[in-house]
Amino acid sequence: MNAKAGNLIPDKAEIAALNETCFCLPLGRQQIDASILSSVNVPEMASLLAAKPNLFASTGVFLAASDLDDMIDQIHAIEAAAKTISYQNINPSRADDALVNIQPQTRGVLMGYDFHITPDGPRLIEVNTNAGGVFLVHALSGAVQSGPLPGFLAFGASRFEERIYEMVVSEWRAAGRLGQPQTLAIVDDNPEGQYLYPDMLLAQALLNKQGITTIIVDAASLAIGPRGLMAGDQVIDIVYNRLTDFALAMPHSEVLRAAMLQDQVVVTPSPRHHALYADKRNLAFLSDAAKRDALNLAPRHLSALANLPETVEVTLERADALWAGRRHLFFKPATGFGGAAAYRGDKLTQRVWSEILKGGYVAQAFVAPHTRLVATEVGPAALKFDIRVYTFSGDPLMLAARAYQGQTTNFRTSGGGFAPVILTDA
Repeated sequence: MNAKAGNLIPDKAEIAALNETCFCLPLGRQQIDASILSSVNVPEMASLLAAKPNLFASTGVFLAASDLDDMIDQIHAIEAAAKTISYQNINPSRADDALVNIQPQTRGVLMGYDFHITPDGPRLIEVNTNAGGVFLVHALSGAVQSGPLPGFLAFGASRFEERIYEMVVSEWRAAGRLGQPQTLAIVDDNPEGQYLYPDMLLAQALLNKQGITTIIVDAASLAIGPRGLMAGDQVIDIVYNRLTDFALAMPHSEVLRAAMLQDQVVVTPSPRHHALYADKRNLAFLSDAAKRDALNLAPRHLSALANLPETVEVTLERADALWAGRRHLFFKPATGFGGAAAYRGDKLTQRVWSEILKGGYVAQAFVAPHTRLVATEVGPAALKFDIRVYTFSGDPLMLAARAYQGQTTNFRTSGGGFAPVILTDA
C-alpha cells in the first residue's frame, strides 16, 4: 500500500484487488429487511421484500474517493453543457417540441448517472431519467450504517429526507408555482407490478412524512377534470414520473401528456429532461471533441467530458466500419432503458445486426465493468458492478453500486442487487 500522510492508503489497483478477491463484509438480508420494516409502516412491505431475494447484494463495494470526485466532475460537465443554448437547440429537436418547451426551468428529479470503474478512472455509461431505487438505497444505508460494514459512508444520507423535500419544492417553484405542492402522484405503468414498487412505497412514506400528500397511480387511470389532473377525486399538483414512455406518446400516457401541454400539472422528470440528458445520442455529441469544444465550456468541463467513452450514431454510412470493429463496441437503442435490446458487439449475429441498421441505435466503446467477489447460494462468485450517482440539478443525493451477472443489471443474480459503497481515500 502507498504511504500517505503517515497512513497506509490503498491505491486504485489495490482497491480493485479488494473488490475482486476480498470475501468480506457480508450483508445479511434478514437484517436489511428488518431495518426497512422497522422504519416504515407499510403493511405489504414484508411480503414484497420476501418476493425479491436478489434486491440487495450480499456485500458492499469498495470505491476510491478520487473516482467519486471524477464522477461528479463529469456530471457537472454534462449539466453545464445542457445549459448552453447551442446544445439545447440540438437535443430537444429529437423529442416533441411542444412538450419539451413546457416548464423549461425544471431540472428533473432523481437523475441517475451510471459509471463503470476502470484503471484509468470512472467512465460514464449512460444517464437515466427514470433512475429508480434511491429510496431503497437510502433504506439499505440505514440498515448497515451501524452494522457489519465498518467505514461505510452512506453518501448524502445525513440530510436525505430534507433534500428530497427541497427537491420537490424546487421543481414546483421552477414551474412557476408558489408555496409547496399539496399532492404528489408517483406515476408509472401498472406500478404495483413493477419490480421496484417497494421503492415507490418508501418514497410515498417519506413524502407523506414531509407534509406532501403522496399517492401511487397507474398512468392509465388518470383523468382531466374541472380542477386539473385527477386521480379519482384527488387533484394532482405534481407528478414524480416513473414512466419509461419518455415522450409521453403511448395511449396510456395521453392524459398526462394533455395535462402537461395545458400546464395543469408539474411533471418531473419530463420529456425535456430525457431529451437533454438521457437520449444516448447525447453521448455521441459530447464524446465528439469538435462538437463539445464548440460549446465554449470551461476547461475543467471539457477535460471531464474527454473521459466519456467514444459513442457514435449507427448509420448505413458507418455500417462497414462498425461491423468490423464490433468486438470493441456495445450497441444500444438511443432511447432505450434497462439494457433492453442492447448488445455486446462480440455477440452480434447477422440477424440482430440487420435490425440495428434499421436505425435508432448508438455504438459505444465497450467499457468492461470491474467485479466484486460475493457470496451466492452455490458459493463465492465474481459479479460485475456499476456505480450509480443519484442527483438533482447536478448535485449528488445518494450513491449505490449494483452487482449483477450477465450483460446488464437485472436483479436476478444470486448475491447481486443494490450494494452499499465503501469509500476509501485513494
